[in-house]
Amino acid sequence: MSESPRPIVVSVPTDELAADIGAVPEGVDLVVWDLRSPAPRDAFDMVVPPYMSGKRLLSALENISVGMLQSQSIGYEGMGRYLPEGTKLANASSVHETATAEIAVGLAIAAQRDLADYVRNQESARWAPQFSRSVADRTVLVLGYGGVGKAVASRLLPFETTIVPVASRARDEDGVHVHGIDELDELLPRTDILMITLPGGETTKGLIGARELALLPDGALVVNVGRGTVLDTDALVSELQSERLRAALDVVDPEPLPEDHPLWGAPGALVVPHVGGAADAMRPRIAKLVRTQIERLAAGEEPLNIVEP
Repeated sequence: MSESPRPIVVSVPTDELAADIGAVPEGVDLVVWDLRSPAPRDAFDMVVPPYMSGKRLLSALENISVGMLQSQSIGYEGMGRYLPEGTKLANASSVHETATAEIAVGLAIAAQRDLADYVRNQESARWAPQFSRSVADRTVLVLGYGGVGKAVASRLLPFETTIVPVASRARDEDGVHVHGIDELDELLPRTDILMITLPGGETTKGLIGARELALLPDGALVVNVGRGTVLDTDALVSELQSERLRAALDVVDPEPLPEDHPLWGAPGALVVPHVGGAADAMRPRIAKLVRTQIERLAAGEEPLNIVEP
């Protein structure tokens, strides 16, 4: 009599995510494991770590067989060295683009229309109207034209902006001309809002430094919803303290930003604590992605979103 096949074993970090995934195909064993407690199995076909855990918890995978790690984040830079040998990595493309685009547009509007000033005035019951910049009629350079960059661009177009997409290489895509990164020196002086949506990693680290910031015109706004390491923090602080540029940042370097860091109090700086994807749109979307991955594993199909860390 032949033995029944081994079940496909998938772990998710919370009971909530397990409940959201719902019923799984026959032959799939769905368990809850937060990577902080002892592993409930010695082998997994897929492990979903906690959201925003980064690389901190991946040591829990040591001496455990893991077929695939399904991250809950889009970014995956530097994770390769922490994965068990032979483990595939999938990112959460399709989960966070919409929410990150919302925070990007929100930051741009808040900075242009001086909303932070009005919040401070409200705390002291001070009625103080002021004339501010618009988002309309601005040239927005979207640096990084992947999923997040395209989502941001599509939402900014109805604000009657001019979108200038920039990627690693020039190309025409879906009727849009995408500029190459080698054109930055020519494009930055004509940019009103620099929207950074690039991932982290060695290839993008410090890409926007003192020289690039100096090319921006006076009064330009720098928005970063990609990774903090793309932007030279010291160079940005220097520009802010001179009150030549302004910034609205969802990501910074370092994170978390130390209490005594000069960026907190720099003129024209609006800082939020890396919350681009932290919206309730994430919950059904991550459940849908993980459920799809489970179904593909059960059907013997290649998982989605496999990346090279």
